[in-house]
Order: sequence, then structure tokens, then C-alpha cells
Amino acid sequence: MNIAMNIAYLSTFYPFRGGIAQFNASLLQALAKTEQVEAYTFKRQYPELLFPGSSQYVTPQDAQAEVINSLPLLDTINPISYWTTAKKIRAFAPDLLLMKFWMPFFAPSLGTVAANMLPKTKRVAILDNLIPHESRFFDKSLIAYFLKNTDAYVVMSQAVLDDLLHFKPQAQYLLFPHPLYDHFGQKLTRQEALAHWGIEKDKKVLLFFGFIRKYKGLDLLLDAFAHLSQDYVLLIGGESYLAESERQALQKSIETHPAAERIKAHIRYIPDEEVSLFFSAADVNILPYRSATQSGVTAIAYHFEVPVLVHDVGGLREMVEPYQTGEVLEAPFTPLRLAEKITHFFEKQNPNDWKQNLRNFKTNYSWEKLAQAIVSL
Repeated sequence: MNIAMNIAYLSTFYPFRGGIAQFNASLLQALAKTEQVEAYTFKRQYPELLFPGSSQYVTPQDAQAEVINSLPLLDTINPISYWTTAKKIRAFAPDLLLMKFWMPFFAPSLGTVAANMLPKTKRVAILDNLIPHESRFFDKSLIAYFLKNTDAYVVMSQAVLDDLLHFKPQAQYLLFPHPLYDHFGQKLTRQEALAHWGIEKDKKVLLFFGFIRKYKGLDLLLDAFAHLSQDYVLLIGGESYLAESERQALQKSIETHPAAERIKAHIRYIPDEEVSLFFSAADVNILPYRSATQSGVTAIAYHFEVPVLVHDVGGLREMVEPYQTGEVLEAPFTPLRLAEKITHFFEKQNPNDWKQNLRNFKTNYSWEKLAQAIVSL
């Protein structure tokens, strides 16, 4: 008879919103089916001055947000809270401390909590990114501090694994693809979704979805879109995390675009209940990233059985090619080459092949299987 493991899960949970909170909620629920799990979260995740979006917290529009009962303890900019958080978690006497790490900003707080666990507690970090897309000179010392105080790692792409082994060559790790988000509801009929956005049913719909940052290459996609015929529509959904001057430049490029009438831009936070409307209308989800490790957006696309077209950066190829769930564009990444790849995608695709491959991925890489793999690790 297996004895349940005590797991302390310290990361972003409700009432925080966004992809990190969604990931944590899904994994916690899978772990809780077999283990004793307690959730701990932040009293303050980011100072408002450092947060680029409209809100860190769930709003009334986030109707499908996963409500997780968690204890708010950790304040990232108050070192006293590092010690009080560690003391509270130690009282639970966990066999495993599980944390999610996605930027060096969190290294002092999470690393100090991890350093002050009981000797029996194994400390495992799920690494979204190790080296940030927009790095600073002090990042490496912060990363080294965090890794010194953790025992094993979960990575979801070879790119992140390579970074980990650069810092810690003997690291224990689990490589597991990003499971699919499954809390966005069912896929709508294409006709219903197209009608909602005012798109004609014979159009080929390209989707760009997710937080808008410079490295995600929306500007490259807009330039590529100028090379495509009247058959195409570009649907954009996501909140801007750009600096104010960059936001204004993006808005101007959309308004003055030669195909502006075929661009449906929704530059705002997209609540969970609207996500299905975007992906149900899409023929393909485009990720024209300049850099990447992996992307949670692919996990949403796969849930809705939408193939992806990605740039060959970071771990994006390995999320697509082995499973035959889309197309990969190799460097150099120019607007013209991206436009040609999009055209080629529609010329060769067989929708039934994509759907079957995406369904196979769903079966093999579930939250439950990730939870089992972490416990085994």
C-alpha cells in the first residue's frame, strides 16, 4: 500500500491570475488525487511598479479562474517574510517542497525558503525559464543562489534543460512536455466563433494569442501579413506588456497596416471564458517568437486541437515536430519567409491528420501523468 506524500506547493495561486496560476492549479489538483498537498502563495508577488499588465489579480471577468485554497505568506520584497514562510511550511513537515521558477526576481525569496526546510524535505523546482528573455547583469548570481538551494528540477523543453546543465551539470531532472490546459471550456463550432468576430466563413484565420512582449514577434507577423492575399484574416488576442512607446508604435502599425480591414486586434487581457472564441475561429496559431524556452500558448492551442506554426527558437520545435502537430520555420526569420511558410501550411495541411495527432498528444501528456512523474522523481 502506497503512503501519501506530504507536498508543500509554493507558487502563484488564486487570487493571482495568468498562465502561471493556471498551471499551478491544474498540477495541484492532479497531485491531490494521490498525495497530501498544501498550497502556499504570495502576499505580494510583484510590486505594482514592476508589473507591466493591467492587474495581477482575478477580476469579475475571470469567471473560469480556478479557486485554490492557498495560504498567502511570501512577500518577494520583504525578507522577513522569507523566514516566516519557511517556518510555516516546516510546521507541515513536507516530504517535498514544490516551487515554480520563471525569472531571477524570485530567486531570493524562493531560494531562502528552500534553504530553510527540514533535512528530510526534497526541494523540486519546475523551471519555466532559467535565463530570462530580457536579461540583466545580476541574473546569473541570483540563478546560482536558487539552484544551490534546490535538489531536483522539472523542465519542459531541451532549451531549459541545456541552461540548467550549464549552471548545474550534475542536476537531477525530469523532462516532460507542457501538459494541456483544460479549463477553458469546450471548442465552439467554427461558424459560431467566426460570426462572433465578424469574419467571413471562407477566410483563412491566423491567430496570435497571449501576452504581447517584444520577443514574441507580433511585429514580424504583422509585416508578414502584408505579403498575404485577401484570403487571410489575422486575429490577435492578448494584453500588452510593452513599454508605452512600443505600445503606441504597435497600435499605429495596426491602424496604418495595408490590410488593416483584415486585422481583428483585441489588445487587452483575455478572460478565460473568451479563450474558446479565439481558438475556435483559428485555422492555425502562429508563434513568431524571436526567443523562447517553451510556450504555454501551444498547450492551449493543442487543447482546442488547433495546429501551430512556430519559429525554430528555444524549445518550440520540440513541442511540435516529434508530435506532428504543426509547422516549424527555420532561421532566418524574415516577414517574407514567414508569409511563404504560412501559405505552404495551408497548401499542404490535412485537418484530420492534425486533429488525430493533437488527440494523441492530449492522451500521452496529461496533468495526472506529470504529477505521477514528479512523485517518482
